[in-house]
Amino acid sequence: MFQQYTATTSPKTGAARLADLRGAMDGIDGFLIPRTDAHQGEDVAACSERLAWLTGFTGSAGMCAALRDIAGVFIDGRYTLQVRDQVDLAAFTPVPMHEVKLSDWLIEQLPDGGVIAYDPWLHGFDEIEKLALAVSDKGISLLKSDNLVDKIWTDQPDPPKGMIQPHGIEFSGEESVDKRTRIAVAVADAGQEAFVLTLPASICWLLNIRGSDIAHTPVALCFAIIKADGRVDLFVDPDKIDFAVIKHFGDGVNLHSETELTLALKRLTGKVGVDRNSAPVAISDLLENPVWGSDPCILPKACKNAVEIAGSRAAHLRDGAAMVEFLCWLDGEAPKNTLSEIAVAKQLETFRRNTNALRDVSFDTISGSGPNGAIVHYRVTEDTDRKISQGDILLVDSGGQYQDGTTDITRTVAVGAVAPEVARYNTLVLKGMIAISMARWPNGITGRDLDCFARMSLWQNGLDYAHGTGHGVGAYLGVHEGPQGISRRSVVPFETGMILSNEPGYYREGAYGIRIENLVVVSAPETPTGGEIPMHGFETLTFVPIDRRLIVADMLTNPERDWLNAYHHEVLTKISPLVAGEVRIWLENACADI
Repeated sequence: MFQQYTATTSPKTGAARLADLRGAMDGIDGFLIPRTDAHQGEDVAACSERLAWLTGFTGSAGMCAALRDIAGVFIDGRYTLQVRDQVDLAAFTPVPMHEVKLSDWLIEQLPDGGVIAYDPWLHGFDEIEKLALAVSDKGISLLKSDNLVDKIWTDQPDPPKGMIQPHGIEFSGEESVDKRTRIAVAVADAGQEAFVLTLPASICWLLNIRGSDIAHTPVALCFAIIKADGRVDLFVDPDKIDFAVIKHFGDGVNLHSETELTLALKRLTGKVGVDRNSAPVAISDLLENPVWGSDPCILPKACKNAVEIAGSRAAHLRDGAAMVEFLCWLDGEAPKNTLSEIAVAKQLETFRRNTNALRDVSFDTISGSGPNGAIVHYRVTEDTDRKISQGDILLVDSGGQYQDGTTDITRTVAVGAVAPEVARYNTLVLKGMIAISMARWPNGITGRDLDCFARMSLWQNGLDYAHGTGHGVGAYLGVHEGPQGISRRSVVPFETGMILSNEPGYYREGAYGIRIENLVVVSAPETPTGGEIPMHGFETLTFVPIDRRLIVADMLTNPERDWLNAYHHEVLTKISPLVAGEVRIWLENACADI
């Protein structure tokens, strides 16, 4: 199995480890421990799980500010429930970062000023600059330091050594040399001699390679420098490279050990581009003449080409058939009252494995029944595994990594008869998902502009959800990809070929969670009949039935009902040839008009 179900952390270890950390805080008043690694990634290798090791919190975003008398664990709205279960609340204080800024918290906790240390390899320049400015007037200073967690983590795992694999033109749709040429043009046009790439996904996209250093995300941990003439210096553990990869690179890609990066950065002359949002402070410190700019691979990577979109469509049909087999199985097994959350997640992975194309799950499956479904990023373990009973609501958020595409889908399922209020809330969430699916917009519109579409029906009923409506998705890369998104913070205009999730939700603490998610791709702008302005829209990629037992038909408008029925017709048309027997019969019933 790709997913593991053993709890990797415990609240019981937090207090002792925090005491050890404080013992290492010589001459300082606090130390910052982020979730990120030197590549500022959301997903990190085991050796970089410093936040989880220290605090017990395993969420994909967060930070601990460990002071001598208090240690705040900063989390966003997705993790307000999870953090309370995972950390020792006598040692660590959860702090909602969407309500309390780190700078304000430090000022409150250190009224007489103080020194806060940080590892410059784990924080972006923009982040540190803003924090330093915000606290400077109160006498608080920031100090670059060796990583204090590494000093006390005596059994820290070794860095990963996953082998790099070429990602063929049949999947990438563009040769690496052509990508390098057009990125080099962008670097030269910006007046730069070179650009330092620190994001593994950008480097893997640029060089048409994939790796296995991060669980569920096929990237290789590495750094690169792309020159204005198109040459690339790649800094990577040589044990990850074999002859096939060297042959794949051809001319124009020079290989170096990771240990050579520091000297190479110091030797760069002229203007050298670096992304102040994602590159660690240590990178810009080593450059003679850093110039701030955006990673030049980010936007081209986000705008999928025709081959990548075709691959994503194929991956979603394959994945959709596996999901339909799973949902049919679930409807047959759930009434027996023998299933647990882990059993559900394992069986879903089995159906995906049976496609013989699955490379990995795209993230740990969220299989949350009853109150566990209200934990937005719930990860079931052997300690939390809950039996699924009649009357439960089961939220299953999952995805697969296939060479031709990355999938991510959430379905909320009724297990037996459920309370009428649940169907009402589910329908409000569905209305929001349909609103995004039906949206049309002119050039220049951003995720911030569309986010309210998904929330309007909930807002009108005094409800909301504490996460974004959608995130970008890679092409056999990260299931979370920037810069595109659908949220109040998303200010990047949508462009043709961007793939995003569409996943509004509603969560009642202690009771259940509801989320419905499809992936969509931004279509090329077209002028509607009778219109004057070209409009973008979304093409739906995900084709899996939405549980009709949780839909109150009378709450849907005629256009919403038409959309849902048309969607289910398309699901039936596309998926029925891929399944047989009782699964096909189940699918026909699940896709009936409402």
